[in-house]
Amino acid sequence: MGTATIMPAKAAETQEATAQYLTFMLADGVFAMDIATVREIIQHCQMTTVPLMPSFVRGVMNLRGAVLPVIDLQARLGRPNATVGKKTCVVIFDVQREGERIELGLMVDAVSEVIEIPSTDIEPPPQFGSAIKRDFIRGMGKVGGKFVIILDPERALNVDEMTDMVERSQEGATA
Repeated sequence: MGTATIMPAKAAETQEATAQYLTFMLADGVFAMDIATVREIIQHCQMTTVPLMPSFVRGVMNLRGAVLPVIDLQARLGRPNATVGKKTCVVIFDVQREGERIELGLMVDAVSEVIEIPSTDIEPPPQFGSAIKRDFIRGMGKVGGKFVIILDPERALNVDEMTDMVERSQEGATA
């Protein structure tokens, strides 16, 4: 009986120590996000551009009758806008805002795979030298002798911050 209670606890420890991440390509880098936030992956399709939006808002698309904003993740991370190619995908993911679930689309160059990274193989973000805002990075996962940049979706894709940027963009255009 004691063994039965120890076994699930060990299984829970193992699950907490290893997390699953969706990996994807942006320009020349490999990035990852916790798979728990990802809803689905779809092929890049026709989008409607919305006037007076910052460059990282590529537009909106129709997802089963709902309007879905699509963020160019490369532009959001301070890089030049992404170029649409044959493998360009939109990763649909959930964010929480004031207790409400919001769906966003992330345009990425290509989706790679789902991988498991033990917490012992995740290093803190670099103190300097990254072309990405440090707050956007949750950690650096060591995978096969290379690093994968693990994004923090709550910061990199903070809906309130992006909304403020949209409002400032619109105010600047009408001034």
